[in-house]
Amino acid sequence: MEQAVNGLVMNGTTSHIPPTLTNGDAVMHEPLPEELERELPVVMDGQVPLGDLLSRLVQTMYAELTEMAETMPHMSDAARKRSVADWVVKIKRQVVKLYAIAKWSRDASVVQKAMNITAFLMDQNRQFEDAVMGLKYGRDSLDPARLRNHDLLTSLDVLTTGTYRRLPTCIKEFFIRPSPLSDEEVEKTLADIEDAMRYRLRTSEIIPWEMSQYRIADGRVIFTAPKLFETSLCLLGAGKNDGWFFVNVEFLFKVGGDQTGMQEFPRTPTGVLKRNIADEADARLGFYLSPEEPPPTVPGVEPPPRPQLPEGVVDAPLVRVFNFLQMMSLSYQLEILWYQAERMRSLGWADYMTVEMTNNRQKMVVSYWVRNPPPNAANQSSQASQARNRIPRLGGKLSISIVQVKEKTGRGSLRSPKARVLAELQERSKLERSRPSDEVEHMRFHVQWEPEKGALGVTIGPEDMQIPPDQLRIDSDDLDFESLLRRVIRRHTEGIMKFFQMQLTRGAMTRNVFSAPGEITLVNHDSTPSLRVHLCADEVVIVTVDPRTGRLTLRDTGDLAAAGRGPRFATISDRLNDTPWWLPEALLRLRLTTITDLAEQKVQYLGLQSFRQRNFAPEELAKLGPDARGTLYIQLANFPSHYLVLVITDNDYRYALINVTVQRETMYNNMIMEDIGWLNVRRIHGDDVSVEPGVGPEPSVGQKRKREDGVAAPSGQSYPTSFRLDTKVLRELYAYCCARVAYTKVEQQFKLRGIPYTHVNSTMNSSAPDLAHIQSSLARSIPALCVLSSDILSGAPAAEAAMPNIRVIPLNWWSSDQAKVVTCVKLKYVQQPIGKRASGTSVIRPSKRIIYDTREAIVSFLSDDVDKCVDEFLEEWARVSKMVVIAREVAQMSSKYLWTDVRLLSFDLQTVEFAYTADYTLSLTCTDQLSSTGGLYHLRFGRVQPDDDEHLMQVDDAAHAHNPHEDVEPYMRNLLRHGRLSSALHRLVGLLRETLPVVAELEEIRTSAARSGACVDTFAKSAGWFRILYGDLRHALDFRLMAGGRVVILDGSHSLFDDSGDSLGIRRLGGPSTNAKASSSSISATREDSVALRGIPDFPSLIQDAIKAAVAHGVSGRFAPIDIGVICDVAAVRVVGRMLHQKVFEKLESLAGSKTSL
Repeated sequence: MEQAVNGLVMNGTTSHIPPTLTNGDAVMHEPLPEELERELPVVMDGQVPLGDLLSRLVQTMYAELTEMAETMPHMSDAARKRSVADWVVKIKRQVVKLYAIAKWSRDASVVQKAMNITAFLMDQNRQFEDAVMGLKYGRDSLDPARLRNHDLLTSLDVLTTGTYRRLPTCIKEFFIRPSPLSDEEVEKTLADIEDAMRYRLRTSEIIPWEMSQYRIADGRVIFTAPKLFETSLCLLGAGKNDGWFFVNVEFLFKVGGDQTGMQEFPRTPTGVLKRNIADEADARLGFYLSPEEPPPTVPGVEPPPRPQLPEGVVDAPLVRVFNFLQMMSLSYQLEILWYQAERMRSLGWADYMTVEMTNNRQKMVVSYWVRNPPPNAANQSSQASQARNRIPRLGGKLSISIVQVKEKTGRGSLRSPKARVLAELQERSKLERSRPSDEVEHMRFHVQWEPEKGALGVTIGPEDMQIPPDQLRIDSDDLDFESLLRRVIRRHTEGIMKFFQMQLTRGAMTRNVFSAPGEITLVNHDSTPSLRVHLCADEVVIVTVDPRTGRLTLRDTGDLAAAGRGPRFATISDRLNDTPWWLPEALLRLRLTTITDLAEQKVQYLGLQSFRQRNFAPEELAKLGPDARGTLYIQLANFPSHYLVLVITDNDYRYALINVTVQRETMYNNMIMEDIGWLNVRRIHGDDVSVEPGVGPEPSVGQKRKREDGVAAPSGQSYPTSFRLDTKVLRELYAYCCARVAYTKVEQQFKLRGIPYTHVNSTMNSSAPDLAHIQSSLARSIPALCVLSSDILSGAPAAEAAMPNIRVIPLNWWSSDQAKVVTCVKLKYVQQPIGKRASGTSVIRPSKRIIYDTREAIVSFLSDDVDKCVDEFLEEWARVSKMVVIAREVAQMSSKYLWTDVRLLSFDLQTVEFAYTADYTLSLTCTDQLSSTGGLYHLRFGRVQPDDDEHLMQVDDAAHAHNPHEDVEPYMRNLLRHGRLSSALHRLVGLLRETLPVVAELEEIRTSAARSGACVDTFAKSAGWFRILYGDLRHALDFRLMAGGRVVILDGSHSLFDDSGDSLGIRRLGGPSTNAKASSSSISATREDSVALRGIPDFPSLIQDAIKAAVAHGVSGRFAPIDIGVICDVAAVRVVGRMLHQKVFEKLESLAGSKTSL
């Protein structure tokens, strides 16, 4: 700190005056550093506490971890890992930054002290600058206080001569008028000045190419800038440095449209406006000229220096005056357009259009289709308020501005090629190596149209947001803002109409209605584009946008039939302007209402009772189909619970017959549609009746209608019959529905079972000729039901035997006889009945309720009870279908599997009998097929009885008639209940053929033992497992069928699945070894104490002896001995099995004899 001379201390701080000692010496006290630091100003600019940064980072980490804990359980494992990894990387970066900041914060005190010292020095500097400025101000303010200079010459004249020696020039010119020029002098002067102007324009003056059209007359130059102005200029003199001065100007424009008030905008300015233009033009013309008289100076104020041309620069005053007058002309035209816009506002556009002008008056912005906010939004519903808030408050903006355009070359150039060449020649000849002081400023009108996004709830396409440039061009010969605005609005309206047209023709909700050509037509003939919407029949509505208000409006075509729809159109229009995106739905509702009115009018003509609504729940109405848009219920007079329903769809009427039930227990007595039948009006009207496809209970209410062959769908304007309901057709439909009511009983059974169905023409005579006698005269008018076999036979046995379509034909429906129903099933193959019940005709009747046409392979099931016809059919089908499949498979086995000895013996839809090999036969029947267990098969094995009498005499009849497979019947019947019936039958026949040698040999062993009195028994343990049990009941010999047509004969005390070691398993090659024999004997001894059956003594040696004996008998086939038996082919099993049985039997007999002798 320094103490000032006057005792004050700089910076306003207190002084430290050293204390004075007694002897007058002062003690100098040095301030401490802490005291000096307290004197510094504290500056906290840009400083942030480290604790705040740390706290913010921790809070951010905690918030993000909490959010991840809530959202990550719903992510996949990969997404969770990726999210955690991204979060860790991001947080790691933040922590590293915070760590660096923490390191830097160690020097925070030093930085703070430096900032405080810097602030102190800056304060000192400011004080020095203020002192300097104060001194300068004192010097400048004292200069004007001096006295002016004395007029020394006048003072000397007065003092020496006693009077003035001269008068002021102004007094002399005021009182002494110069002599006027003569006409010749005037003409000569004008000619001279014209020559001077002509010379300067041709040699040195830079003329803008826009003003290149000029003429010289009456001592002035008249420049013409097309579509801008025409101005007159003159020279101050013929000297080289004499400049130009402004004379007059005329703006070249014409006002179009309404001429009211255009007198305020004359083409030639006068009065104050002209003086202002002349002053500014003269100032620009003489910008670089020295004034004839110096401007008056204010004492003490130095006049600004005149601008000087730089070296190598040539003055271009005509360029400057062109730029000025060009801007004046464009601004003048812009003011006229603004006046016209304000004039439109005063004529009814004020509430829907705003006009704004910038402060520099070079840009005007007009907003059209302005929507005023509601006066009191609190009184309106929140839904309407939100809908209105979503609509922009304006439709679009049209801005007109004066902009500077840069000179371009090529096609976009403002100058023609000729003008560019002339301008280049002028620059070369007049400028040489210099450059002009000013360049031409190319000013143009820039008109921009900005349609508001979402105006009227519509986002028009990019191609519709563009407008041809010639339609936005400002024509100075026809200044008409209203026509310009209407062109823009017309383009905007056209884009909106195209959007609505596309929305109506391609929208998911309306494309089925309005996508046909001619349904939605864009009309451009009128002043305003509009949409011509075809509703139905001859009903048409016009959709357009008011160009002034921007409101969507609906109007009719002006015919007398639409005279009463004005209030309805007004109501819809009011709603549309609150929610314009509601237009597709509004047109659909208007179309539906119009169609309903026309249909209701026809119903009233017939005197029938109709209702627009019935008390159905929404889920009940859904049964009429997803394409149902409206309904008209016509109640049948004789059947109050049935209605003829006119279902209004997107393209035409659909006609349905419904049966309803009133729920009395509900509060409002709700109705339920129990049955729905769809009618085809074309066939009914043409005396050929059909009903459209019906549906099951849940799926699919309203299946897709089938279109008749040869009937093309109407398209485009070819809807002449669409929604044209004739009273005659309606009367026929009503009469048909009265006859159709009783028919629904059969359909109800299908619906309760969930079986979809369709209707086809009845062809009963051709399908079942034997049933022609029970047809009534009305049967041909009632269609037959057609169901898919996959639906009605779902879960039923042998459903694959039926063709896809099954017909159900009602008979005797209106007669006094008992009603009947016949169900016709066409089989996938034709199987001729054979056997005892087969007759010579192509049609057989195995039972009262079954008729079989063998030529067409059609089985007809007749039911006398209509209410149970489906159950009776399924019961009969379960009995017949399996026999049909079995007969077909048996008939194909000889060729399909090369089993030539398999042949079908008998087939009558109830029983199938066939020979599976040689004379061995099998008879199959089935019962109780509708049970949950899959039914029960009865197998009866037999033999074909030969017709040769001599053979009968030689062979025992009882032995020949016996089939050894009878003992296996309980096991064989279960094979048909697993898998498909055809596959199961193949397995059954294959198993019978492979096990026949085994059972035949066992039967022969049993009968031989019985004749000899030996105690030997044979029986079956399963379908492929047979056993010979010897008399002591402790030893047995098993025959087991293996894959590949092989049979293993093994000791009954052993199993194929023993897991006691290698010695007990089946050896694939070679015979038994010595060790195997030892181990076998030891194991057999062990098993004698633990199991019922005992091992056959010395069984391996018995096997070897049996094989040798079989080879000696010339057995053919392959066989291989194993430790516990022998494996052989089916062809060799009889010989090998007989030989092994004999060896075992003899061995056991010998052991039994030795024990008896002991």
